Amino acid sequence: MRESPAYNRQLRQVVADRLRAAILEGRLRPGEWLRQERFANELGVSQTPAREALKQLAAEGLVEHVPYRGVRVVELSREDVEDLYACRSFIESRAARYAAMEITDSEIGELEELFERMMECRFPEDLMRDRELNRQLHTLIIRASRRSQLVRTLTQLWAAFPTMLWSNIPDVAVASVPERDEADRREHAEIVAAIAERNPRRAERAMRYHIDTAGRTLLAAMKRRRQTPDTTPPIPGGA
Repeated sequence: MRESPAYNRQLRQVVADRLRAAILEGRLRPGEWLRQERFANELGVSQTPAREALKQLAAEGLVEHVPYRGVRVVELSREDVEDLYACRSFIESRAARYAAMEITDSEIGELEELFERMMECRFPEDLMRDRELNRQLHTLIIRASRRSQLVRTLTQLWAAFPTMLWSNIPDVAVASVPERDEADRREHAEIVAAIAERNPRRAERAMRYHIDTAGRTLLAAMKRRRQTPDTTPPIPGGA
């Protein structure tokens, strides 16, 4: 029976979601080749939704097509990380400033609850939970800014890259950075306190410091990363 376009779209989303999760969780590593036929068979789908899923992830910036070789997980350079965190530092600190001005009482309650749940996390066993709560906390602050362009831009950044960057570096993929654990909590406490008291300047300063510090930690982890040559053979015929 021939698959309908609607059915293929549904399968494409399922495949894209699974591949995205594998990338963000570090099960698919930077530079790893994605042989379309192989993962289509593993997931029990045809070539069409598999191919469309790869196109979707390429549009999101998670994978890239290399002519005559195939598709691989994007491997970001130190310069890429510097640029991404510089963008976040400027834009997200601005969002925190406006969030402190616009946030509602109920959103403050939600923000404080998320922070308390983060404080309950223990490492390394709760690392993934902590990172998800961290994403939710930052997303709430962004949304509370009520600035549509900031929300749109930061939502795109947060859709993958902060999580992807941490998850795809061996040193920090499945373990926290011990020297950052307590500092990270203090920084989040300062951000939450500044927004809760509706202090725009304090919130902007706290968010900028937090993102700049996180970026430096990530770059240090990348520097420690042991470089290994890519021995994966080319994929005949592309993907």
